[in-house]
Amino acid sequence: MTPRLADYIEAGRALDADEREIAALALQHVDESEQAEIDAAWDEEVDHRVEEILTGKVALVDGEETLAMARARMAARRK
Repeated sequence: MTPRLADYIEAGRALDADEREIAALALQHVDESEQAEIDAAWDEEVDHRVEEILTGKVALVDGEETLAMARARMAARRK
């Protein structure tokens, strides 16, 4: 974290709850041109992933199996 960002965060903590909410919403706002770029990038990523599935480059994993794998990794990190 840069010192400048730390200063902004510290200043933000001095705001009351309503002001913090307004600031958070303002920081999350994306203008139309930025949103168009984001949407285009996601469209490209989705197309890429679907292509990998259809060509057999990647295999789908059952949701329950995925959760089991995630739990096992988390348990291994705790040791």
